[in-house]
Amino acid sequence: MPLPSRRNILPRTCGAAAAALCAASAQAADPAPFELGGPGLRIAVTRGKDVLPIAQVPSLAEGDRLSIRADLPEDQGAKFLLLSTFLRGATNPPPKDWIKSAESWKKKAKDNSLSLTVPKGARQMTLFLVPDTGGAEGTIEDAVRGKPGEFVRATQELNQASLDRSRLDAFMAAIRAQENSHPEYLRSVAPALARSLSMKLNDECLSKVVELQANCLLENREQLVLADVHSSSIAETLTGAPTDLALQLSSTREAGYGFYSPYIGVVRDLARIFGAFSNPEFDYLPTLSIRRGDAAALLLNKAPSFQKPKSVLVVGMPAIEADSPPRLRSAANGPICAARPGVVLPVEGAPLIYSTAYARNMTVKLTAASGDKIDLPVEARADRGGYVVKSNDPLPAAFKGTVKGHLSGYWGFERFDGPDFALQLPGDAAWKVAGDPPTLVVGRDNGLTLTGDAPACVEGVTLRQGDGAPQSLSWKVQGTDALALTLPLADRKPGDIRIEVKYQGIAAPSVLSLKALAQASRLDALSLHAGDRNAVLSGQRLDQVAAVDLSGMMLAPAELVRDGAVDRLNLVAKGEGAALKAGDRATARVRLKDGRSFDLAATVKEARPRPTLLGRSVSQGAGAGRILQLSGEDLLPDDGRLVFSVRAEQGAAFRADDMLEVASADGAKSVRLGNASGLRLSGADVMVATLDAAALAPASGPLRFRLLRDGVTSDWQPLVTLARLPRIDDVSCETQDCTIKGRDLFLMEAVDGAPGFETPTVVAQGFTGSSLSVPAPRDGKLYIRLRDARDQPVMLDLS
Repeated sequence: MPLPSRRNILPRTCGAAAAALCAASAQAADPAPFELGGPGLRIAVTRGKDVLPIAQVPSLAEGDRLSIRADLPEDQGAKFLLLSTFLRGATNPPPKDWIKSAESWKKKAKDNSLSLTVPKGARQMTLFLVPDTGGAEGTIEDAVRGKPGEFVRATQELNQASLDRSRLDAFMAAIRAQENSHPEYLRSVAPALARSLSMKLNDECLSKVVELQANCLLENREQLVLADVHSSSIAETLTGAPTDLALQLSSTREAGYGFYSPYIGVVRDLARIFGAFSNPEFDYLPTLSIRRGDAAALLLNKAPSFQKPKSVLVVGMPAIEADSPPRLRSAANGPICAARPGVVLPVEGAPLIYSTAYARNMTVKLTAASGDKIDLPVEARADRGGYVVKSNDPLPAAFKGTVKGHLSGYWGFERFDGPDFALQLPGDAAWKVAGDPPTLVVGRDNGLTLTGDAPACVEGVTLRQGDGAPQSLSWKVQGTDALALTLPLADRKPGDIRIEVKYQGIAAPSVLSLKALAQASRLDALSLHAGDRNAVLSGQRLDQVAAVDLSGMMLAPAELVRDGAVDRLNLVAKGEGAALKAGDRATARVRLKDGRSFDLAATVKEARPRPTLLGRSVSQGAGAGRILQLSGEDLLPDDGRLVFSVRAEQGAAFRADDMLEVASADGAKSVRLGNASGLRLSGADVMVATLDAAALAPASGPLRFRLLRDGVTSDWQPLVTLARLPRIDDVSCETQDCTIKGRDLFLMEAVDGAPGFETPTVVAQGFTGSSLSVPAPRDGKLYIRLRDARDQPVMLDLS
């Protein structure tokens, strides 16, 4: 499939930081896809006593021993010189003895293969297949030692592109296999494949007829492969734009990252690199290596030439660095049932476990509550979204209830530990009602919580009453031993009911016998504060309340809350009514939905406190790194301090035991300020509070406050926005670019040289780098939009 024209994609891929590189790339010829089969190599790597084929080696290390030979057919006509070189960075030419060669056409193994040891200080390795030409070895040696940086970058880009290609091939093979076996399942399998391999999925394809879905899913292959942070870090680019910027660009719609992006993208332009060291004698051709076992099959993007300039095939080898296993994460939302064969351990964060053989000898170690352990083999399945347990043998009797599972194996030569899982298997214990015996009342839905050995393995829950038809119930798993149910008793009669809980693979259900009771409406009390337009009615069967008339104030039902055996019904005023003062005694007329009415005595309580924000000031912490300038008093940095004052409503006064509560918008984190903890009275109706942002860690976003007095609270009021700030250690600028270095740069959403953010540099979600390239500002100031406070940018003064 031909690639789109570079001229057509430049407007949508070039950002301000890469404009110069895009302009240079636009002059190169459009590359062709890598679809030509080339020669192959046989490569084995020895580390200590362990020997692995190249397909299982994600990275090399100093002292590794490599055995390399060309895998050519018996009737091979053209002779190839097999040449290897180690590199030690872009600015440090390798010594001559780091470049070795072998004549692949020789009969003896010592002459036609390479036996190499990774030298100390080496960081990259490149292989060449050179047509037999007098002086070829010297020419390649001069090119490598003359421009080591170009070969460093070429090696890294080829290794990265090969990893991307492995994911593309795995995705295409799985789609084709599904098409040939069960095409009707593509609608469910394709999304799992796309998530596992980090591929772009065209949802519209799944709405087509079955026969057209597979071809549609595989269209536009150059845009299928999405960025993978782990594989990009394996082949990190040292020249041109840094990898973190590449990932930042790739996460945007305009810079679609894909398998072919090394050739048409913003920062990966191998055509330009290879053109830098081609000459009349040799033309350097990039190759992608498809690794299976010890075989590395080479793919070419154009036919090689055996006439001048002769084609030199360039093969990127794994980087020479410490093994960096992916951060494999569990994708399970709770415990996983292991009652049936083929249980899936869902994982995410590592597409390469499906498309390469880097992760090997993977097992899940099960640990029972008794301490018994057992190892089970697992297999990575992209179509299942994780590792599938391969063993079908029944587990020992000790493995019942909740069992801990730990995923582990090897990543190349190194030990690889994955996430933990909670696996469950049905036991013999019966299901029970959690807590005290429930009071089930007919005429409404009733909540019920059951406890048992393995809630994740529950296959069905059924409600039965007398000889009536059974009713299936929905449920939710809570924790590792509970099921939350809702019993639909609105249309049931009082009497005995049965709850049946059935496990997967077990025919006989566990039966619980309960009793549903009839209960008449009961009105206990009406709570109302002076000045409020809402009240709370407590009692039972309050779902039957239609309206409440309180001295001319009409109250309508709102939220109904069940508090143990008591209903609490929130009422909201509709229209105007008589103004009630604290201490007033009134009679509430409660009207039910069936037409009946009841009188209920009520006493109006003291008005709730109503403080208003009077003033505030923010001081910033003097932490390490460059200081970010705040735009006003609306933003509180996570290392700062807020001093704010509040005033009581007119005619009211604060008391010495009053407290202020400050909380995040979702209520997950709060702090209370009192007389001994940052709260001081300035006068009878004004108090001043001091709040350290660290007290609310790790909360972020809008904060709000309210007053607490004798168990009564005021309404929430907005206070300030709490924002986490990145730590910026250094900023270095050249003519067009600046590089920001520091920690927690992912807390920034965008950076621009102007406060309007007309052409911002967007920081990708999940960005993990410690440096970021941005366009140099004109006025010496960078403006940063934070993820926690998008509408309140901060400024970094570079002067």
